[in-house]
Amino acid sequence: MYQVRTDLALEAREKFEEDHVEIKGVRLDEEQVTPEIHISSVVIETENGAKAMGKPKGNYVTLEAANMTEEDEDCHREISVQLSKILKRLLPKKKEFTTLVVGLGNRAVTPDSLGPRVVDNLCITRHIIKEFGKYVLGDSCQKPVSSIVPGVMAQTGMESMEIVRGITKETGPDVIIAVDALAARGTRRLNRTIQITDTGINPGSGVGNHRHALNLESIGIPVIAVGIPTVVDAATIVIDTMSNLLDAMSQAEQMRRIGSSYEKLDIMEKYELVRELLTPQLNTMYVTTKDIDEAVKQLSFMVSEGINLALQED
Repeated sequence: MYQVRTDLALEAREKFEEDHVEIKGVRLDEEQVTPEIHISSVVIETENGAKAMGKPKGNYVTLEAANMTEEDEDCHREISVQLSKILKRLLPKKKEFTTLVVGLGNRAVTPDSLGPRVVDNLCITRHIIKEFGKYVLGDSCQKPVSSIVPGVMAQTGMESMEIVRGITKETGPDVIIAVDALAARGTRRLNRTIQITDTGINPGSGVGNHRHALNLESIGIPVIAVGIPTVVDAATIVIDTMSNLLDAMSQAEQMRRIGSSYEKLDIMEKYELVRELLTPQLNTMYVTTKDIDEAVKQLSFMVSEGINLALQED
């Protein structure tokens, strides 16, 4: 059966709400931090909840801001600050720890280049601290941070997990922060949402290209994943468009029968219908925004700044 493809735990939970299904073992907390920034926390507490959601047990924090890609430095700074606060809650509680930041994705494909671009803007300190001591950095002193951009299997012939596990074994970090572009179920969340989770990440899962997971079980140390949805399934766009069209035409008597029949379908039946109507070339297509170049540039700066703030010495 076709599954709604999304990397966002919040969207997975919303799907159950749309179907009026209650999920036991899954908790949702929401907070309006500022008029522009909304934070939702989905906590999957049980194995049954994890099975229903299709995601591992753990914490999934979603930061949403409609003007995330607009030219507003104050808003960008506030988003980075809120991201750093969320990361600090998930990072190790001990004062001294080392961090490996992994930039997942393909630098040559703009919607998939978020991870590598975030790494480009990070404050990398491990080599300096190892050579000269942490106080050489002065007031901007940060914890030891190293980074790697493992590329994709088509470029390296290796799984990202294999590369990261080898580097982890050699350098011995205490925690990994993995940054990747995600896929969303709804167009309204493209480039406007940051998901932070302590469960690790499955690179490519949102677009059906499942690779080996980066998590505590596969790597041996905690993995915090940070991601932003940059693409959406073409079938989702068609479904949203059909729903909007039927809503707009609901006043027309001749269209009510069509609209009524369509609305009786659940979300999975709607997806199946749309995929049957789409040509084979379209039903595997993923779509991004026309300003994705500038969006990824701004988003990468925001995420890297949030990580830099989270890893500063207290």
